[in-house]
Formats: sequence, structure tokens, C-alpha cells
Amino acid sequence: MVTTLKDIRNTYLSFFEKNGHKILPASPLLPNNDPTLMFTNSGMVQFKNIFTGNEAAVFPRAATAQKCVRAGGKHNDLDNVGYTVRHHTFFEMMGNFSFGDYFKEDAIKFAWDLLTKDFSIPKEKLLVTVFHTDDAAYDLWKKIAGFGDDKIIRIPTKDNFWQMGDTGPCGPCSEIFYDHGPEIWGGKPGTPEEDGDRYIEIWNLVFDEFEDLPSGERIKIPNPSIDTGMGLERFTAIMQGVHSNYEIDLFQTLIKAIADLANSDPNGPLKASHNVIADHLRCMSFLIADGVLPSNEGRGYVLRRIMRRAMRHVHLLGIKEPMIYKLVPVLQKEMGDTYPELYRADALIKETIRTEETRFIKTMEKGLRLLDDEIEVLNKGQELKGEVAFKLYDTYGFPLDLTQDVLRAKDIKVDVKGFEKSMDEQKEKARKNWAGSGDAGTEKIWFELYEKLGRTEFLGYNTLKAECQIKALVQGDKEILSTNGGEFYLVSNQSPFYAESGGQVGDIGKISNEDFEAYVSDVKKKLDGLFVHHCRIVKGEAKVNTSAVFEVNEENRKRIRANHTVTHLTHKALREVLGTHVTQKGSMVSADRMRFDITHNKQVTPEELRAVEKIVNEAVRKDYKVATKIMTAEEAIESGAMALFGEKYGDEVRVVCVEDNLGGRVSMELCGGTHAVSTGEIGYFNIVSESAVAAGVRRIECLTGPKAEEFVDDLENKLQALSGLLKASVNDLEVRVSNLLEDNKKLNHEMFELRKSMASGKGSKEENVEIVNGVKFIGKEVENIPVKDLKAFVDESKKAIKSGVILLATNNDGKASVVVGVTDDLISKYSAVDLVKTAAAAVGGQGGGGRPDMAQAGGPNGDKIQNAIDAVRKVI
Repeated sequence: MVTTLKDIRNTYLSFFEKNGHKILPASPLLPNNDPTLMFTNSGMVQFKNIFTGNEAAVFPRAATAQKCVRAGGKHNDLDNVGYTVRHHTFFEMMGNFSFGDYFKEDAIKFAWDLLTKDFSIPKEKLLVTVFHTDDAAYDLWKKIAGFGDDKIIRIPTKDNFWQMGDTGPCGPCSEIFYDHGPEIWGGKPGTPEEDGDRYIEIWNLVFDEFEDLPSGERIKIPNPSIDTGMGLERFTAIMQGVHSNYEIDLFQTLIKAIADLANSDPNGPLKASHNVIADHLRCMSFLIADGVLPSNEGRGYVLRRIMRRAMRHVHLLGIKEPMIYKLVPVLQKEMGDTYPELYRADALIKETIRTEETRFIKTMEKGLRLLDDEIEVLNKGQELKGEVAFKLYDTYGFPLDLTQDVLRAKDIKVDVKGFEKSMDEQKEKARKNWAGSGDAGTEKIWFELYEKLGRTEFLGYNTLKAECQIKALVQGDKEILSTNGGEFYLVSNQSPFYAESGGQVGDIGKISNEDFEAYVSDVKKKLDGLFVHHCRIVKGEAKVNTSAVFEVNEENRKRIRANHTVTHLTHKALREVLGTHVTQKGSMVSADRMRFDITHNKQVTPEELRAVEKIVNEAVRKDYKVATKIMTAEEAIESGAMALFGEKYGDEVRVVCVEDNLGGRVSMELCGGTHAVSTGEIGYFNIVSESAVAAGVRRIECLTGPKAEEFVDDLENKLQALSGLLKASVNDLEVRVSNLLEDNKKLNHEMFELRKSMASGKGSKEENVEIVNGVKFIGKEVENIPVKDLKAFVDESKKAIKSGVILLATNNDGKASVVVGVTDDLISKYSAVDLVKTAAAAVGGQGGGGRPDMAQAGGPNGDKIQNAIDAVRKVI
């Protein structure tokens, strides 16, 4: 009998492979075809465009083991994870799919045969539900399984009718349940006791046979499809004869590793903490592997919430130092064979978790102490103030659900409305920043055109000029038949123009025939390969259903190709210099420059940047060959090609290889962009800046070829000009400038001392000191004195006259600055603050401030400084 989770997964996939299904890899956890989803949460997500008719199916039937996350958005299981036996943030969903191939009978037969034959589940342990009007499914279950009426339950609710949305494909469901037996409380589906644990759903078969139209009409579709889903962890628990998902072999291995590290009892009072850590370890590791990094918004914030929730449970186990990252090798051993991204992203996963643990441990203790102080005065059933929960969030980094999790055991709630009131601005900002995933801005018209025209065939790998058919013209948001002016969008059956994707900008060029000419300023890719050319009429009139010559700007493409190839060399060099944790987080490849974002937790030093430049330029000088190979994604990754985590790849992929002259590999990446024929085309490479763009993400900006030469030429011209000014050779500039700076420092000090002496009256036989009402008084306008030096000069004058009042003022660009000082023996009689306010009024200013012995003010009338001196003299 099948026992391990791995065996169950393999048995499922092998069964469907034997029955003509293509076994496809799991899609990334970041869906690129559904702007409404934060994470992939079911097996059908990667096939959504096929089910909606926006993408053609490559295979008529498929099966997958799909990694899924439900934490954030409307699909959020986070609050219950660890405390119930079947809730998870991360789980695997097994699924088999038919795209207009087989339908209900085969779907039911496949499910029945796999469960009762391959998995040897007794027939009497199974029962099913069908939608109450689905007589076909009802009859098929009777025919195939031999079920009586008591084993086929008609359900009239939406639980047994699936809809993708308000419009689109939909259909009835048939759910398969496992009966744990009468010793477990619970009733059949549709009964008041259905929420009990006796009958557990293990598989859902969805029969997509209808389409909901915008008019509200529901119609039959000509080629109905099948979409099924089976929770692997839940099914494994049944196969292994355990009640809780956390008791299956995979989780028990993780939980044992946690207990070993923490020296804790996994079945003791903190059993839930072990469950939480094990679940969250899977979720955070897979999210990081797919390119999500912890942050304070969007997907990154969901990841941070999960990580910090796990860290709090590590703290409950008595561990005060980073621990979760040490569990990654255990997870890799359990799941890395099926999901090799866990190994590929090994350094990134471990470093990200360790860094986040280190960061949060510093504030968690303080936050927990604050929380303990607050709940000391609360009783069961009472609420923690919302503003306290917000302070924990804002100051100590406690997500709201973490605070709720802490209070859960004490039966204390949080005033969520109060928290939300305090949090309102941050939540609004987060909502604006979160725009979903994929091409959220795709307008309705592109869906319609894609449905009508399909993909645009790209010819630009092999040619920059081709004759193509104009299939659609769009101005504003409307399809038009012709245009003779202004800007418009053009869609063709094929095109040599590259459409922006993978960081590479769209091509520029022209489209023309005997009737018109248009300038192409950009090309975008809509949906699954609809190329949209952004055009401007130069002359004539463009018409639909005519042929035209599409011509890419060759020089512009050449520079783009060189810059794209250099991104691969730079990526490899950065990993060589900084470490294998470095992965690409984004790029921008244009004709003028290249921008490259990487995962790295600290600033890249100038020495490290120079080392990267050296490696790249060495590859450029050696003029390595750049080769492109077509491979399956699996073959490419097995052969060592780097893939971008979270990127969707088809069954066949382009692999760009930079090879040395002996055939050895310099760089190898999955890439759909255009590239140089050899690295010599790059010419020269120069890094011009490095900066931070987000937590843990650095940006490097680079130039190549003529642009890099222009940058260096400009620097050389400036050096030569500086050499001329300083009358020194370029080689002597550093010493010359250093000496000049030292001389300047000495001269500034001497000038300061001289100004101070002049301002204080030294060397002038106290001719500036006058006696006013028995008090020594110096009132003086000093020229060319920086405002910041006036106070020092007043202090020097106070020392010189020992007792008295000093006013020094200077005129800078027509504005007066005044400082008044009073020696300590006179501050009981005269306040510098009061005197400076008098002076300020005389120069058109208001107020002034300081201490009784020293105060400063200013005014707009620098020509009235003498009036200020006279006014202070009069007060004395």
C-alpha cells in the first residue's frame, strides 16, 4: 500500500501520465495571468487563459502537482493555521485537466479507478455529491461506482457549482468524500452535522460546460472541459491513517527537526507552535524561491506576516536566536526533488530568513513586554485597545494577526476598528500599491482582439525587415478601419519588432507601404503574445487588411542586443563577486543604458563594482560566442541554465549561452530577448552608479559601447581640464589636490584667527570700545565674515574686554545678521535676547533667540546695521 507523501504524489501523476495526460511543472506562486489573485491558490490558475479561451491549449489533457498559498486576500487561512488539523498557508493541490477533450464520464472513471484500484480505498468508505440538477453526473456515478442513492447526494447550493466570475466559464461540481466511520462525529454533506470530521472532502471534479454571458444568459459551450483538485496533505493523512495533516510523514519530519533544534516536546502544550513553524517554513521558503521578499506592502507584507508569526512561535519554544533558516535543508530534502527551486534559491532563502529573524528578534522582546503590561489589566473576553495594537505594528513590527495570535490563548480580542482607524493612511497606501498580479491594466479591447486574432508571430530573431498584414487599428479605446493622422495602435499577423518583455524595451522603426508611412515608437505585448505597435502617421493613410513592410531600426536594435547580453554577463559576475545569493529582481535594457536590480542586503562597494567590471570587460575582449538553444524548461534547468524565479516558461524555452573559445560555459540563462552574436559587439562596459531601491534590493546602472566610451571621455576631459587649472599632470593630481586641501585648511584657520582678532578689536588699542552708561560697549559692522563665525568672534571680544556688551553684525547679500553677547557679570542687568530683538527691529526683522549671554537675529535690511548698533546703544 502507498504510504509516503512522495509516493502518493508520484502515483497520482503516473496514473494520469499512463492515461494520456502531459505532466506539467507547477506554475509560480505569483500568477501572471490573473490580476485578481495575490498568489496561486489552485491548480487551475496556470490554465485560466485556456479555460477563458484567451490562450490555445498545447496539450488536450494535463496533470500537475501545484504549489499553492492561501494567506492574504479573500483566500486567507492564516488565522487558523497550526490550531486546526487541516488548515495551511502553503499546500499542494493535485489536479487533472481536460481542455475540450474528455468530459464527465472519463473524469469520474479516472477518479474512481485511481482511488479504488491504485490507492486501494474501499468502496464503502467513499460517497459523492453532485449539483442537484446534474442528472448526467448522478447517473454516471451509479454506472461507474455502483453507488446507491444513499451514496450520491444532490446539493442545491453554490458549493457544488463553480464559477470563475460574474462572466466566463462555469459548471457543476462533484465532490468525493471519505468516511472516517461512526466513531467520528459528523454528518453527510448537506446535513446540519456536515461540519463534523466524519466525512472529509478529498477531491473536487469541476465540469466546465457552461458560459455566463454579460447579458446574464447562461449558454452551453461546444467543447466542455474538466478541472479537478485534490489536496495532497489532506489525502495523505487519509492514506496514512492519521486524523491531522500535521501527523503525516512530511510534517512529522519537519516537526522533529524543530523539536531537535529547540529541545522541545512536539506533543506537549506547545504542539501548535511546532505546527505553525513547520507550515510557515514551507510557505516562506517557496515564496522566497519564487521571488517574493519581505516588505511592508503587497505580497512582501504577507510574507513578512507569515515569517514573524513563525518567529513568535519560535520564541514561545524558548529560542532567542535565529533558528528557522537552519530548517531549510530539512525541507529541501523532503520537497527539493519535486521542486528544485528550493535548491536553486538555497542561498537566497536562507539569507532572507536569517536576516528577517535577526531584525525582528531585536524588537519582538520589547513589543511582547508592552503587550504583557497592557493585558495584565484585561480579563477574558475584553478587548485590547486598537491604538495599542497599532503601536505594536508601527513601532515594533507586529502585524495585527500576530498580536491576535498572542492574545488568542488568553481569550482577549483586539479592537480591530480602533486599529483600523489608526492604520487608515497606511492601509490606503497599501491598497494603492497593491494592484494584483499580471497585466492588471489590460483593456477590454485587447482581449477582444486576441480572441479574434490570436498571437502575433515574432520574426525578429532572424530578420529586422518583413512584410506583414495589418489586422487591426486602434485609436483611443476603439477599433477603427483606417487612420490618416495622429497616434494609433497597430496589430499585425506577424512582426520583426520585439515587444517589451523580460526587461527589454520594445523596438522602434517604421511601417510603410505605397499608401502610408508610420513611425513606430514602442511595441507592447498584451495577453499571451498580442503585439501592439505604438505608431504615429508620417504620411498617407493606414488601412486594415492591407500588407506593409515592417522595418526595425537596426542600429537601435544592435545596441539593445548588446545591452541585453551584458545583463547576463553582469548577473554572472555579480554572483561570482558577491555570492550565489544574488538573483535578478528586475532589469531595464534599452539602447542607451542597462539597469539591473539584484537581491543583496548591503551596498556594493566600489572595489566590488570594479571587480564586476573587470570580469565583464574580460569576457567582452575575448569576443565569446553567444549561442541560442531551444530546449524544454526541464532540460534547460537540469543543464544548469539560470531561470528567473516567478517567470512563466512554456514547454519549450530559449536558452542563451555565452561560451568561451573552448566550448566552456561562461553564462547560461533562460531568456526570450534578443542578443549579440558575440560579446565583442558590446565593445566596452562601465558601471556608472549603484543604489538601493528597496529593502534587500540594489540597483546597478551601466553603459556599454559608444555610450560607455562617451562617459569615460567626459571623465578624461574633466581630468585634463583640472590638470590645466592646477598645473599638474593627471598622475600628480591626487597629491596636488591633497596638498591644496591641506594648504586651504591652514589658510582658513589663519583667516579665521585674523578675522576673530579684527572683529574683537585686538591690535586696535581698543579704539572700538566705548563707554555707555558706565558699560563697555562694542558695536561694529564686520565685512566678509560668514554668519557662522560671528558667535566665535563675539566670544573672543567678551574675553578681551572682560566686562561689557558686544554687538557684531554683517551684511550678506543685502541681509543683516546680528549677534549680541553680554558678559556674565552683566546678564542680570542686560539680556542678550532682549538686546538682539531691539537690533532685529532696526534692520526690519522680528524676534531673535538664544541665551541671556549670547543671542542671534537677522533682518532684510543689511544697509541699516548702524541703526541696529545705535538702537542697542540707546537701550544700554
